[in-house]
Formats: sequence, C-alpha cells, structure tokens
Amino acid sequence: MSFLPFTLGPALGYKANLGLIVLRTDETIEADFRQLVADDGIALYTARIPCETELTEEALGRMKATLPAAAALLPHTFKYDVVGYACTSASAVIGSDAVGCAIRAGTKARHVTDPLLAIRAALGALKVRKIGFLSPYVAELSDRMRQVFEADGIEIASFGTFGEESDESIARIDTTSIQDAARRICEAALCEALLISCTNLRATTEIAQLEAEVGLPVLTSNQALAWHMLKLSGQRTDQLAYGALMKL
Repeated sequence: MSFLPFTLGPALGYKANLGLIVLRTDETIEADFRQLVADDGIALYTARIPCETELTEEALGRMKATLPAAAALLPHTFKYDVVGYACTSASAVIGSDAVGCAIRAGTKARHVTDPLLAIRAALGALKVRKIGFLSPYVAELSDRMRQVFEADGIEIASFGTFGEESDESIARIDTTSIQDAARRICEAALCEALLISCTNLRATTEIAQLEAEVGLPVLTSNQALAWHMLKLSGQRTDQLAYGALMKL
C-alpha cells in the first residue's frame, strides 16, 4: 500500500455556511434552494425533522421538542452563519423565538431564521403594509398566520386558501392552480404585494411570471427564507432572478 501526499484546500463554505432543517414530508424546498442558493463558496447543509402528514396546530407544535435533535444532525465542524427552520405554519404555532432557542440547543449558529420571520423581514424591506395572501392551509392554520401579520400592522386586503390538511398533497398542487389562485386574490382587492405561503408549495418558479402579470412584488416562503439567510450571512441577492425582493 502506498500512502500518497495531499494538501487541504478551503472549506466548501468559505463565503458562508448555511444549515436548513427540512420537514420529512417536504418535497419542494431543497429543489428551490438549489436554485436560490447556488453561489460558489456558499455551502448549504440540510437535516430532516420528523413530522406528521396532517397539518394541525397540535401536530406542528409537537415539532418543537424534536428541533434540537434535528439541528444536531447538521455537521458540527464549524459554526453556522445561519440556520433556517423550513416550516412557515409551524413557525407561527411554535413562535420564532422558541424556534431559535430550540435550534441553538442542537447546533452553533450566528443567526437563526424561519419562513415567517423571513417574510416579516421581507415585508419590512419592501415597505409593504397591505397584502394579498394565498395559503394552502386549513382554516385554523390560515387564521393563525393572519393573526401574526395583523399583529405586525399588516393589512390582509385579500385572502384565499386551498384548505388542504395533508402536507403531501400540498406538495402536489400544480402550478396552474397556484397561478389561477394568485390572480384571483390580486384581482379581489388593491394590495401592495402578494404572499404565497408554505415551503412545500411549488410557487418559487412562478414568481417572475406572476410579478409581470399582477404588477406587484410576489413573496413565497422559500424565496423569502433564502433571501433572509443570504442577507444575514452577508451575501448578495441582486443577481438572483426571483422577484423584486432579491434586488434589495
């Protein structure tokens, strides 16, 4: 056996190391993030968290207890610039502060975010106070989300939901259905932006077309989360063709 010489190069994340905690049932966000976070030198590591297929407040709340263990499955050889928890509705149920504490119990991170926190930051950056809101969730979760935004002083001028309880079914809602629903919401009332919620909904690839059609900024959970994680880690987003948000 011959032992051959080698040298060590820089780590993959020489610009930034990002961690993403993804629901077991999510079929969408990793594909979206491969496009949204594609810069050389930005490393993205993912871990899966157990979850139930049915999206209820009780089921989502139970993920709080398993967040530290899921975060602990991310590589431990460095401190993360940002770790994101990829569930919009659970972030509303658990609360962003509690999400941050749970993740930090499992791994080291300079910043922790989630889609709800990211959307709130995006609305602030865009100076938007009046939105159209498209939700895939059942009534109790949609209402919880609306309460969070309204508590921030955001007016929901128009709202619609697919009313789907199964996260696996949400992942299969086709883009034509999303486009049609988005148009109807924007036509129903004057608003300053359109929000399409849920990391498992295949909406990110529709942003550019929808913005051109409705003449408004369009936010999705995955786009907002990626934008926030990149911004928190000091990275550019203006080169990404995923809506007005990325130009900020």
